Amino acid sequence: MKKLIIPVVLLLTGVGGGVGAGLVLSEPDTDKVAGLDHPCGDPTETEHVISDDHAIEEPTDNEYAKLNNQFIVPVVDDGRVSAMVVISLSVEVAAGNKEPVFLAEPKLRDAFLQAMFDHANIGGFSGNFTSAQNMRPLRNELSRLAKAIVPGVAKNVLIIDIVRQDI
Repeated sequence: MKKLIIPVVLLLTGVGGGVGAGLVLSEPDTDKVAGLDHPCGDPTETEHVISDDHAIEEPTDNEYAKLNNQFIVPVVDDGRVSAMVVISLSVEVAAGNKEPVFLAEPKLRDAFLQAMFDHANIGGFSGNFTSAQNMRPLRNELSRLAKAIVPGVAKNVLIIDIVRQDI
């Protein structure tokens, strides 16, 4: 009986701590906090971008073409796979221009994978791989490739998710 008390207490403490953290970290009800019907004012307005000087810029008319499948990139150290990196990407386009991206997706995927393999081979996914210094060259290369494959359509490539799993 005594053997069960400690695990049960730890379980209850962990669950209680998780629930408490979830409540503390959850977003506040913006309707009550701001006294507005919608947290950003008019819910029909398009997105607002806040620049470095915190001024609200004009709404943008961009859309994001999320590529259907994730990219899986092996990280090779000393001739063996030491980790796998899984990345999800979207291509930023002007409103109504998603279709050319989806039509060119096989070419985009091929070029993006090669760029990610090259990035992995130079150590881009090693150490602190999510630092701005490590991610900037990858973002720039992916955007350059997208603009070359769908010229006049692709504006930028966004890294939506990135996960590294050491093996």
